[in-house]
Amino acid sequence: MFDKLIETLKANHRTIVFTEGEDARILDAASKLLKGGFLGIILVGPADGIKAAAAKGGYDITGARIIDPAAYDGMDEMVEKMVVLRKGKMTAEECRANLAKSNYFGTMLVKMGEADCLLGGATYSTADTVRPALQLIKTKPGNSIVSSCFILTRGENEEERIAMGDCAINIHPTEDNLVEIAQETAKCARAFGIAPKVAFLSFSTKGSAKDDTVTLMQNAVAKTKEAMPDTPVDGEMQFDAAVSPEVGQRKFPGSPVAGYANTFIFPDVNAGNIGYKIAARLGGFNAYGPILLGLNAPINDLSRGCNAEEVYKMAIITAALI
Repeated sequence: MFDKLIETLKANHRTIVFTEGEDARILDAASKLLKGGFLGIILVGPADGIKAAAAKGGYDITGARIIDPAAYDGMDEMVEKMVVLRKGKMTAEECRANLAKSNYFGTMLVKMGEADCLLGGATYSTADTVRPALQLIKTKPGNSIVSSCFILTRGENEEERIAMGDCAINIHPTEDNLVEIAQETAKCARAFGIAPKVAFLSFSTKGSAKDDTVTLMQNAVAKTKEAMPDTPVDGEMQFDAAVSPEVGQRKFPGSPVAGYANTFIFPDVNAGNIGYKIAARLGGFNAYGPILLGLNAPINDLSRGCNAEEVYKMAIITAALI
């Protein structure tokens, strides 16, 4: 899977900004990426601190561009641009104070074309990655929310692949939010070679139970079928009905999805987060994400518990999905 993504990057030069340039995991991944020669690297932070951390860990970051917000020559221009983007919601002084922080500074580097994409969150929260992106990069035309999905793979060559959304961002999505989540998750699935068969998950299958959350999923399914007429979509259905042909076709006869689903839409982030972690911890899947969806440029979030290999792979995913 990653070989194909790397080939994409070799054919289309892109630059990624890492907002935590002094972190050993970031430096380890950056050195590996630079050695591969298929991705430009920007490391945000004090040059002396980054170089010292790289030397201490034995990481070769030759070729990386290091940018310290405190010494950035274009800061005045960046502040002016951010004031315009915030449309009076922040003063110039407030913008300058935020741009001293690596998450805002790195996001503005993407907005101003210095980088194509961003990966952060090794030391701060998902909210601290998403907030600057929402304020500065903003959602794509036609999108009203940012959502997320995980791509999960299993097998020696990662040949078994599924997509799950939303597992990280929207706590209580509305019907229309769920439609958008399904659309964006299906697009992301295709980028990883998955022909999406989209199942809207519930504790109910085809009306077997009554609840507001069941109605929510039923209505979202109807709207999604209208929005994606060429993509197999069905639900609401329980997870066993989604993945077991025997159970699925018995409970949901004739469904093009029941028993064969590979793209799963959860009713809320609580279920989604639990679901992908069960798949990863007990099902033996590798989980890549959260991959943020719906933004005008690729901005992705790392787990604070990530390792260098996860940073390396998420950087490739982030840059290749432009």
